Amino acid sequence: MRTDTPVTVYRKDYQPYPYGIPQVSLTFDLEPDATTVHCAMQIDRRQDIPADTPLELNGEALELLSLHVDGQPWPAGLYTVSEHSLVIRGLPAQSRIETVSRCNPAANSTLMGLYVSGNNFFTQCEAEGFRRITWFADRPDVMSRYRVLLRAGADYPVLLSNGNLIAERELPDGRREAEWEDPFPKPCYLFALVAGKLTLRETRARTRSGREVLLQVYSDPGSESRTEWALQSLVHAVHWDETRFGLELDLDRFMVVAVRDFNMGAMENKGLNIFNAAYVLADADTATDANYEGIESVVGHEYFHNWTGNRVTCRDWFQLSLKEGLTVFRDQEFSADMMERSLAPAAAASARAVKRIDDVATLRAAQFPEDAGPMAHPIRPESYQEIGNFYTATVYEKGAEVIRMQHTLLGETGFRAGMDEYFRRHDGQAVTCDDFVAAMESVYVERHPGRDLRQFRNWYSQAGTPRVSVALGYDPAAHRCTLTLTQSCPPVGVERRPGQPAKQPFHIPFAVGLIDRAGKAMPLTLDGKSAAGTVLLELTEVRQQWVFEDIPSAPVPSLLRGFSAPVIVDYAWTDQELALLSAHDTDAFARWEAGQELATRQILMLARQHQSGRPLSVADAFIDAWRAQLTDPDLDAAYRARTLLLPSEKTLAERMDLMDPPALAAARDHLRAELGRSLAPQWRAAFDSNQTPGTYSPAPGPAGMRALKNLALAHLMAAKVEGAQALAEQQYAQAGNMTDSMAALSSLINYGEGPAPAQALAAFYDRWQDNPLVVDKWFTLQATARSTDVAAVRLLMQHQAFTLRNPNRARALVFQFCLNNARGMHAASGQGYAYWADQVIALDGMNPEIAARLARALDSWARFVPTLRGRMQEALERVAGHPGLSRNVLEIVSKALEFAPQA
Repeated sequence: MRTDTPVTVYRKDYQPYPYGIPQVSLTFDLEPDATTVHCAMQIDRRQDIPADTPLELNGEALELLSLHVDGQPWPAGLYTVSEHSLVIRGLPAQSRIETVSRCNPAANSTLMGLYVSGNNFFTQCEAEGFRRITWFADRPDVMSRYRVLLRAGADYPVLLSNGNLIAERELPDGRREAEWEDPFPKPCYLFALVAGKLTLRETRARTRSGREVLLQVYSDPGSESRTEWALQSLVHAVHWDETRFGLELDLDRFMVVAVRDFNMGAMENKGLNIFNAAYVLADADTATDANYEGIESVVGHEYFHNWTGNRVTCRDWFQLSLKEGLTVFRDQEFSADMMERSLAPAAAASARAVKRIDDVATLRAAQFPEDAGPMAHPIRPESYQEIGNFYTATVYEKGAEVIRMQHTLLGETGFRAGMDEYFRRHDGQAVTCDDFVAAMESVYVERHPGRDLRQFRNWYSQAGTPRVSVALGYDPAAHRCTLTLTQSCPPVGVERRPGQPAKQPFHIPFAVGLIDRAGKAMPLTLDGKSAAGTVLLELTEVRQQWVFEDIPSAPVPSLLRGFSAPVIVDYAWTDQELALLSAHDTDAFARWEAGQELATRQILMLARQHQSGRPLSVADAFIDAWRAQLTDPDLDAAYRARTLLLPSEKTLAERMDLMDPPALAAARDHLRAELGRSLAPQWRAAFDSNQTPGTYSPAPGPAGMRALKNLALAHLMAAKVEGAQALAEQQYAQAGNMTDSMAALSSLINYGEGPAPAQALAAFYDRWQDNPLVVDKWFTLQATARSTDVAAVRLLMQHQAFTLRNPNRARALVFQFCLNNARGMHAASGQGYAYWADQVIALDGMNPEIAARLARALDSWARFVPTLRGRMQEALERVAGHPGLSRNVLEIVSKALEFAPQA
């Protein structure tokens, strides 16, 4: 019998909370096994609420020790305590409610609420963790001002909470206490508490209004040398938000704290951001270029939430993309601006293009499959059973693209005006996605009389990835080119159930250019207006047509420039046209896209050959196109590294009628090896010319050179070119940074021969065994290695350094194997799926949130080839039938099983 029955929550059923809670005072007596929390709340019943309406507070894993109302014990007959709620009846219109409760942070393996990690106290309250701390209205539309008093023994010298520090004092009994006050109202999901032995790096900055603010980064003792980059990133984020959006830090201090046990990347608690240590700690020896970029991005993201998420927050959890989609867009723009600063114009444009390419690649690998699977949902979902399951690529990454489309439609100055209006209307409020669009619309209608963004709102209410089919007609006599766009979006997810409403057309900004057969951009004349290079079309109907005049010859279309909308483009380019675009398109994104389409066609052809048992053969024309990219002197290293990187297996799988990951892996391997053999001299030249001796820098220039050099090494190793393994061994032995060390080690364990790979792996662990984040890298390399099967990954789980209880360690090994090892996970025996089921069940017993994320690995099971599909279904059914399964996992596996293969 299940002990956690799922209940579906619907957006249409939202009702405001009947009580306001303007003031909250919390007193914590912190003990690992028994923390006592005194909570005093000022309660105001709304005027439109009947007097007999009870006050219902949420609670979980709490022991209620006492309840007082206006200083008096409340009669037992007027309140009810259950496993998940405290219901108080007979209250006056205004009162002061005081509860004293006890929780056990040391036993809290969910890492939600108050928990212990490394002998320190931390909190995670989003989405519904505050109810594990004290009895409260745990919902985002209840906004309160908090005053917090922390008391703890000498083992906890650092005592932190939200807002500004009011006082610190030593107590007669040897304990210490610290008092904090947050001057801004916030929902309880933004509450934070940290207590323990931590080291500190700090600096002072001056805001644009002249205030001096304190910026601090806390971490475990001994790690302070690796927090400099995070602190620099915070300084840059503070100044960027002032410059780009006019948003100033509103507190006296801003704190970032690193923790090793954390379910997420980081959390934007007001003034006290708690971070997974992986997004704080970095130096050249232990962090890769990608780690540095990730830290800068996540530090920026959480800081930007100070306004887009904290000062203006969500009315309910259906509006999650209100803050997350907007803030992802802001952190993407921050990273792009940081990458291009201090660079010459051409290099700056390339750096910005690289960032855009990376963001789109992430969207396609993570969100497009989600849009096509059983968990498909709009960026504003209509229902959920467990809100933790909706912290998804759709809400975040697609949500950011929806914000970016508004930026595209309004332009930079128009979008800034819309943001200003949004804060003018809603500062200090809990609002909806519609409120945000309304602020943007107020600017749009001023600039486009007679038009509005009503149809644009379909992006918030409709799931799925729209497809835009393109037809191009050319009249040589009239020198006229006609472009026809047709949009469609088939039913996905719950829309496949009978009786669902038909989808309405989306409002799609679609950027286009035209290239002549010599590879030069054509001037464009549309509706009597001339443009150089790119024209933005607004597709709002199912089918629309545009006519370009004065086009002297039949053009090649450059479509969806800059990835102006999160759609799939259907157009029948020839391979020759794609090669032309990949060599000459003036839009950096479209140029990359053309090369990716060429590679996709080649890999899918090889996969079909593999499935049929035919010999695999690569077209000479494809090799020539790749050679042109590799040797183009006008492209910088970072951009070339992106253009030469083959599409991911996840992106490729979406193009197959029936997914066959082992066939795709074999095809990609063959193509990589063939490219390595055919272009060996050019790869070697790229390897030699992109060395980065001297002091390490994560800046775009040297990082791009390392990316190209290490891509060259991987191709040489895959092709087993003579001398390649010696290069890899030498690079590993002499590497002056973690990026080069990891790249060499990866090439060795995937393609190396003899004892060298095993020796290098052992040496790597011996050197870094005391650094948890680097040990995570060691596990990941092996989890994703081409030779790793289920037996090997089970053996790795027995390693002394492995624990399933630490989310980072579980992600490094179990998640990486299940999500990113096509051969091992999708072996024909089905052992990979049995392993997945074992780990989902094991994790569910200790941390349902992490278990649910692993459960998503089989979302698309119904789209696989039949030989794999049946094994996946067996594994899903075993998990679904496990007694006492959490709501988190049950929702995911149930939805997956509901959508069996369609006839």
